[in-house]
Amino acid sequence: MKKESKRLRLSPEEVEVVNEMRGKELDNLSGNTALDLHLKDRGILKKDVVSVKHWQNMSGELRFSIVTKDDQSFDESKMFEGVNKLIEKHAPKYNKIKRSVKGDHLLVVNPADIHIGKLAVALETGEEYNSEIAFNRVLEGIDGILAKASGFDIDRILFCVGNDILHIDNVYNTTTAGTPQDADGKWWQHYELALELYVRCVEILRQVAPVDVVHSMSNHDYQSGFHLAQSLKAWFRNANDITFDVSVAHRKYYTYGKNLIGLEHGDGAKMANLPLTMANERPQDWAETSHRYWYLHHLHHKVKNKWLDGKDYIGVTVEYMRSPSGTDSWHNRKGFVGTPKAVEGFIHAKDSGQVARLVHYFDKK
Repeated sequence: MKKESKRLRLSPEEVEVVNEMRGKELDNLSGNTALDLHLKDRGILKKDVVSVKHWQNMSGELRFSIVTKDDQSFDESKMFEGVNKLIEKHAPKYNKIKRSVKGDHLLVVNPADIHIGKLAVALETGEEYNSEIAFNRVLEGIDGILAKASGFDIDRILFCVGNDILHIDNVYNTTTAGTPQDADGKWWQHYELALELYVRCVEILRQVAPVDVVHSMSNHDYQSGFHLAQSLKAWFRNANDITFDVSVAHRKYYTYGKNLIGLEHGDGAKMANLPLTMANERPQDWAETSHRYWYLHHLHHKVKNKWLDGKDYIGVTVEYMRSPSGTDSWHNRKGFVGTPKAVEGFIHAKDSGQVARLVHYFDKK
């Protein structure tokens, strides 16, 4: 029988010593040349610095997360509220598109885990990734998916947004839960770029068919991702061929003919529980459909399972999406490397379910 190891805990005296050493370490940063260069490059004066978080990457380089007096006094919620009202006031007019072809297929476009703001350096991780690469990959992926879908008569497009579109969620360069991240700029720069990206994506997609935008809450950008979805909705308030489901609900559902599609980031309910969760939360839709799917995200690689009843005629397919995002320092250190980078899409027929899988891969650069 395996003997359980005891969990060791520090005594109050030992905790005090550790905290004292941490304080000395932070004090020593005040004369740190790397920190001085970091502040100088970003035009930040030392007198304006409130706090500094620092860590080392695999190459031994110091990384910093700086909070200034301006950052502390800034009210993010008021900014988002003001931005959305401004967008609604000046939302562009979109002319109605005349569509002669009436299709019988749904195109699902699902660029998952984009992580705008993530920084990966080839010298350390073997590949480059930053906000510019993220932006261009998604647009390239959208074009690739549309090219592969050109042989189908598309009736509607389901555009899945959220799912860690943003890499950080605050001025501290951390996720919502407070995990430090390697970032290539300020949070507001990432927000503006992400909004521009989504606007361009929707404008491209609506040229093909009416677009239904569904947002999934996620762990990296739980707050800012939600506000981003609200801004996107405000932007297209004058477009009558675009709908939005951007509530804070953790799970979203979408029906198309005999298809029932569930969307979730993938860090919430256990994978094995999702089929029954779908049946419990959407009993009417469950009863009226025969092809059911869960499209999940979060893992950045492909996982697929299928639950079938005893007679093999009612199924729920559950799968995780690939991501176009590059491998950062933490994932490289843990050995999470070599997964294909891609944007995925699917074709669903009204009566026969998913009939095609569309994948646009990116070469490692």
